[in-house]
Amino acid sequence: MKMKMTLLIALIVIGFGSKLTAQVPNNCYETLSLFVEPAKAKNYEGALPNYDKVITECPKFSLATYQYGTKMFKYFVKKGDKSKVDDLIKSYEDRMAYFPTKTKKGKTLASIAQVKYSNKIGTKMQQFLAFDNAFKVDAETFTSPKSLYTYFSLAVDLYGTGEKSIEDVFDLYEIVYLKIENEKIYLATKATALNEKKDAGEKLSTKDAKHLKSFETNLTAYGKVTGSLEGKLGNLANCENLIPLYNKDFEARKHDIKWVKKAASRISAKECTEDPLFIKLVKQLDALDPTSESKLYLSQLEKNKGNISKSIAYLEESCNMQDDAFKKARLYYRIAEMKRKQGSLSSARSYYNKALKNNPSFGTCYLRIATMYSNSSNKCGATVFEKRAINWLAANMADKAARVDASIASKARAAAKNYRLRAPSKSDIFSEGMAGKTVSFNCWVGGSVKVPNL
Repeated sequence: MKMKMTLLIALIVIGFGSKLTAQVPNNCYETLSLFVEPAKAKNYEGALPNYDKVITECPKFSLATYQYGTKMFKYFVKKGDKSKVDDLIKSYEDRMAYFPTKTKKGKTLASIAQVKYSNKIGTKMQQFLAFDNAFKVDAETFTSPKSLYTYFSLAVDLYGTGEKSIEDVFDLYEIVYLKIENEKIYLATKATALNEKKDAGEKLSTKDAKHLKSFETNLTAYGKVTGSLEGKLGNLANCENLIPLYNKDFEARKHDIKWVKKAASRISAKECTEDPLFIKLVKQLDALDPTSESKLYLSQLEKNKGNISKSIAYLEESCNMQDDAFKKARLYYRIAEMKRKQGSLSSARSYYNKALKNNPSFGTCYLRIATMYSNSSNKCGATVFEKRAINWLAANMADKAARVDASIASKARAAAKNYRLRAPSKSDIFSEGMAGKTVSFNCWVGGSVKVPNL
C-alpha cells in the first residue's frame, strides 16, 4: 500500500512538472499523499486536516499542493464558510511565491482580487486597485470575463462616489473593451477553423471537439460581458456629457495629439458627429497627424454632408492605414453598410467578408449577408422552388452568426429558424422531386445549395 501511495504521488509530482529541491524530506511524498488523495476524490473534509502539514514542511515540493488547495478552499467558501477566505487567498499567494514560473500572474492576481470583491474585503478603491495591479502586472493572462467586468464596474462605482473622474472611466472602458474584443477574435478564429472542418463533413477528434466546446463557451461569456459593460457605462458616455467635457478643454489641449485623438474617438463612437466640436477636432487631428483615425473622421464629416462616395473613399484610406485587425474590421463594416444601403449587394458582401477576415467573431456581418440573400429571392431563381431555396443559404449564414457571436446568438437563431420556414417544405421537395439535388443561383449571390434529403 505504501509503495502504491509513493508511486501515485511520484506521478502527481512528475505530472505537474515540479522541480524538487536537492534535499526534499523523505516523508514529503507521504505528507503530500495524505492531502492530495482525498482532495483528488473531492473529499475536502478529509483533505483539510493534512493541508497545514504540507505547506509547513514541504511548501516547495509539488505544485499540486496549491492546485488542489485552491479547489478545496473554494469549495468551503462556496458552502458559506467565510473563515476559509483568507486561506484561499494565501493558497494563491503561496503558489506565486513557490512556483512563479508555473503561475500565470495576471490570472492569479485577478482571482485574488475577485475573492476580495466577492467577500467584501477592503474598500471599493482597494478592491479596484487589486484588479488594476493584476491588469498592469500581466494583462495577457488577465482573461476572466467576470473579473474584467468587475474591474470596470468598480471604476464606474468610484466615479459615482467622486473618487474617479469620468475620463478615468472612459479610459478604462476602452482598455477593457479592446481586451475582450481581442480575446473574442482569438477564440472565434479557433472556433471557425474547427467549425469549417465540421461543415466539410470531417469528424472532429475528441480533443478538437472538447476545444470547440471550450471556445464557444468562452465566446458566449465574453459576449455577455460586452453587453454588461455597455449597460454599466449607461448614460455616462452620451453626447450631453461628452461634448461639454471636451469643449471646455479644447483650446488648452488642442496641440496635445493624444488628447485630440481620444476626444475625437469618443465623440465618434457615440455618434455625436453633428456637433461643431467634432469638426474642430477632426480638422485639428488631420493637421497634427494624418492617420487612419483622422481619415475615418473625415469620412464621417462627408457622410454628414451626404457625400457618400467621398465618405467611402476616406474609409478606404483609413483601412489602408490601419494595422489593428479589430479596428480594420469595423472600418470594412462601415463601407459594407454604405454599399448595402446603395443597393450594391455583391460589393457589400465583399466588404462584410473583409470585416470577418479581420474579426471572425463579428457575427453581425453574417446576419447582414443572410438578410441580403433572403431579400434577393425573387431575383435569384427561375422557379418558385429555386427562389425559396436561397433561404437555406440565408439560414446557414445566420447559423454562423450564432456560433461566433454570443451577443446576437438568440437573434441569429431566430433568424435562421425564420429563413428555414421560408425555404421549400418537405412536401415541396417531394412534389418537385428535388431531394438531394443541387440548386445553383445565377444572380449576384452565386454559388449553390444542396436540397435536404427526405
